[in-house]
Amino acid sequence: MSEPTNAAQLHVDVETLRLALQDVIDPELGYNIVDLGLIYDVAVSGTRATITMTMTTPGCPAAETIENGVRQRADMLPGLEATEVTIVWDPPWSPSMMSEDAKRHLGLH
Repeated sequence: MSEPTNAAQLHVDVETLRLALQDVIDPELGYNIVDLGLIYDVAVSGTRATITMTMTTPGCPAAETIENGVRQRADMLPGLEATEVTIVWDPPWSPSMMSEDAKRHLGLH
């Protein structure tokens, strides 16, 4: 007989979290924030996630929406109990950080 699974027994790895963050869409650019190059670092320690990211500009009007979306999407993963999101400005974001798919989507290729 197997024991019931609880959140503490589940483990979320960095790749699973990074893939989940592809569900978060920048509302102004209409593309996911991972391929836009906004996610700088993803770390998981036990049941806690730490995400370091940026915005396309310091005055990004969608910053709060995107940050909340990141936190909410991470918190949906079974096994995570807390998510810390840190917004940084160094290095500054540039279009060169986007994936080739994102560049094509935005007509930069």
